[in-house]
Amino acid sequence: MVKILANDGISKSGEEALKAAGFDVDTTKVAQERLAEHINENGVDVLLVRSATKVRKDLIDATKGNLKFIGRGGVGMDNIDVDYAREQGMIVQNTPAASSRSVAELVFAHLSGMVRFVFDANQKMPLEGETNFKALKKNYGAGTELQGKTLGIIGFGRIGQEVAKIALGYGMQVKAVDPFVESADIKLEFFDGQSLNFTIKSESMDAVLAASDFITLHIAGAGKAIIGKAEIEKMKDNAGIINTARGGVVDEEALLEALESGKLKYAGLDVFVNEPTPAMAVLMSPYTSLTPHIGAATLEAQDRIGTEMAQHIIEAAKAW
Repeated sequence: MVKILANDGISKSGEEALKAAGFDVDTTKVAQERLAEHINENGVDVLLVRSATKVRKDLIDATKGNLKFIGRGGVGMDNIDVDYAREQGMIVQNTPAASSRSVAELVFAHLSGMVRFVFDANQKMPLEGETNFKALKKNYGAGTELQGKTLGIIGFGRIGQEVAKIALGYGMQVKAVDPFVESADIKLEFFDGQSLNFTIKSESMDAVLAASDFITLHIAGAGKAIIGKAEIEKMKDNAGIINTARGGVVDEEALLEALESGKLKYAGLDVFVNEPTPAMAVLMSPYTSLTPHIGAATLEAQDRIGTEMAQHIIEAAKAW
């Protein structure tokens, strides 16, 4: 029997699909330092993780060839030594399409809240709403609309294209930059079966930065900042940045400096450099809309991730 350890959990639908295929699914959370021992003692064939569990060379070596499959629920696989695992004959698989819509909608949760100062109002209304209502109303009376604004998307893969669909629905102009995507056909589908088709061509980074009212990032960044001080200087005054990609693709120090100087107006952040202990200066900034890395954390996305991963495992196991 194929034994699966879903160390960071798996949706009920995914678990049920695997059990229906005759697999043994264990959802016990094993501490990182005991993971190799647990895998060896229990004959685990498949290790499923999200972002919490790290699958590095030392763990791969310590499992003594027991593991056949490493699955990452979600898109990024920064926490897995992918190339090394594959060199050892393991299958490494993620679920790149399952969470795209959830991440894209979070971008607009931040964006819509930023332009109407909802992130700040939610903090101050409980404290001052009863005694300072008129002043707060005046403070938040300079909101802006998204319709007619330009959204720059850095990284135009599945998530970036899903963001584009929502932006087009808002009536925004979309600009994109991606060294691997020359152009993309975006199909905007409506509830009654009608659809509209758009073709968005990738432009240069400088052109997108200069033209955009808001920048959203959907690129891993390979451990380096994509948006730093030099890039921020090329952006419009009073623009905003949303980062739901990776902590570090935006230089946090440069971002805070730009927010405090008034160069940028606000930022929406779902990811941070020092997760799970983000810098206090970022957390306390009055110009930031913050969430704790929940881009893919919707019930619908978790169901899709679980069922998609289950299918990958079922197909792979046919050769074992």
